[in-house]
Amino acid sequence: MSAGGCGGGACQCRETAAPVAASTPVVIEPAASVAPTETSCAAINGVALHLPGERPDEYSLRELAWAELLRQEAVARGLLPPSEALLAPRLGTAEQAVIQQMLDDEIEVPMPSEGECRRYYAARSAHFAIGRRVHARHILFAVTQGINVAALAARAEQALLELRRRDAAPTRFAELARTLSNCPSGAEGGDLGWIGPDDCADELTAELFHNSERLDALGLHPRLVHSRYGFHIVEVLARDAGRRQSFEEVSPRIAVQLAQQSRAKALHQYMQLLAGRAGLSGLVLEGADSPLVQ
Repeated sequence: MSAGGCGGGACQCRETAAPVAASTPVVIEPAASVAPTETSCAAINGVALHLPGERPDEYSLRELAWAELLRQEAVARGLLPPSEALLAPRLGTAEQAVIQQMLDDEIEVPMPSEGECRRYYAARSAHFAIGRRVHARHILFAVTQGINVAALAARAEQALLELRRRDAAPTRFAELARTLSNCPSGAEGGDLGWIGPDDCADELTAELFHNSERLDALGLHPRLVHSRYGFHIVEVLARDAGRRQSFEEVSPRIAVQLAQQSRAKALHQYMQLLAGRAGLSGLVLEGADSPLVQ
């Protein structure tokens, strides 16, 4: 088994994703949920968001609602021409640019201070190490089309309980991996070799490298790890902490990250304010009466 993988490109539990640069813009969606009512069409201030008889899913309805709220606000400010249409128009590139500029003008987020950045670094300094890796093995119970997920989860839990028994044989993990795992690494007793944060699915990365309670933990993970591929029993055999970067090395990235978080919060509050002032029909935007500044 070669280090850093679990059977090459065929393994479903391994993904390779390029790290995101600190300056990469992040598209932020307001974190409010949308619930349709019994009205045939959802509408904002009398403008329908979809045609009668259509039933957009929750995600699509939310996107339509936020886009129309922003369009109407831009019209009210004289930034976009008014429309007599009773159906919300879809925004083109030019309209989106106008709305983005409106948001940039309305939502001003100052860059965080050095003190704020240092406090953030002190609380998460282990997350800024480079070259971190773990030697791990796993057993994958894959969720496939038509499978009974509840029964699969129960089988995974049963296997985990067996491995957690004090009298479990040291060879039992490898035996179960060869018998039960749906990952090609099962043939190697579930051994993934040495892997880094970019070598596995995001859910596994979160547990192995970003779980503050288990940053130094070795041994069998006490719970199943749920990923887009199914349920994983995970055991960490060894860890390499890598090199911890200094504050000076990562401070620009921290500043950008904190500014993005502040902007996301301000954008969410701004959208809630617009929703609270609008006449909503056929949908409910939760928390729409929250003030812009709290």
